[in-house]
Amino acid sequence: MTSSSGPLTGKVALVAGATRGAGRGIARELGAAGATVYVTGRTTRDQPSEMNRPETIEETADLINAAGGTAVAVQCDHLEQDQVKALAERVEREQGRLDVLVNNIWGGESLFEWHSKLWEHSLDAGLRLLRLAIDTHLITGHFMLPLLIKRPGGLLLEITDGVAEYNAAHYRLSAFYDLAKTSVIRLAFGQGEELKPYECTAVALTPGWLRSEMMLEHYEVTEENWLDGTSRVPHFAISESPAFVGRAAAALAADPDVARWNGRSVSSGGLAQIYGFTDLDGSRPDAWRYMVEVVDADKPADTTSYR
Repeated sequence: MTSSSGPLTGKVALVAGATRGAGRGIARELGAAGATVYVTGRTTRDQPSEMNRPETIEETADLINAAGGTAVAVQCDHLEQDQVKALAERVEREQGRLDVLVNNIWGGESLFEWHSKLWEHSLDAGLRLLRLAIDTHLITGHFMLPLLIKRPGGLLLEITDGVAEYNAAHYRLSAFYDLAKTSVIRLAFGQGEELKPYECTAVALTPGWLRSEMMLEHYEVTEENWLDGTSRVPHFAISESPAFVGRAAAALAADPDVARWNGRSVSSGGLAQIYGFTDLDGSRPDAWRYMVEVVDADKPADTTSYR
């Protein structure tokens, strides 16, 4: 199948960590906008990862193809340098270019011990979490960015949790999680400095309260009846689908003036106000502003003027 006609037609993207959640949403929206999208992850239909989740990279590829895009699913453990190097060589051999690199590798949910102090948290689990959240991004950038900088206009998106201003003022639940998500924001800033001479751009992008597959399971809802989750936690009303951050990524990738965001930390909700895209229900949830002005202010849940 050839890519659909769209603002990213002719572009080549790689979404590292596209098995589920934000990565899957981003990959699908890039494909729907016309890009050829390489989707990577550890879980295939024949081989699950340590997370033992049902989602696979082949399913993500199917969603892209169904949306009219072109998908290439490649199993890759982004902690394994040889695998990432082979991935870079394959993209160069098959496409000769890379226009968008999305670093979304995470996979630390099963390792994260909520609200555990540093001396209480499993050290092995915490260090593994950091490797999955940070080392993978460094390894992937090391091998993929030489392909991205071959022509001007390349875009690196570092996917994280939280915008810089929020993370700087809030402790993010544990030392390991806090370091993991804040480091990725700083990595985008540093890579922005390194990419600038090549007329390429690096941006840290965060969703808001993401209705990932795992989050929907936690609230015992589906994407179709997700509002039922507000009966348990009213602030869940500000949540967003993975498509929303996907549309943010696609908007950045299609922006001829994307360099204005170089080195910055942005959110799906904030970008929606600028680019005009919406979530699946037509709303524009601005979760990080809501977190400060409603949740932190200890106000009752009320998304009026926030979505």
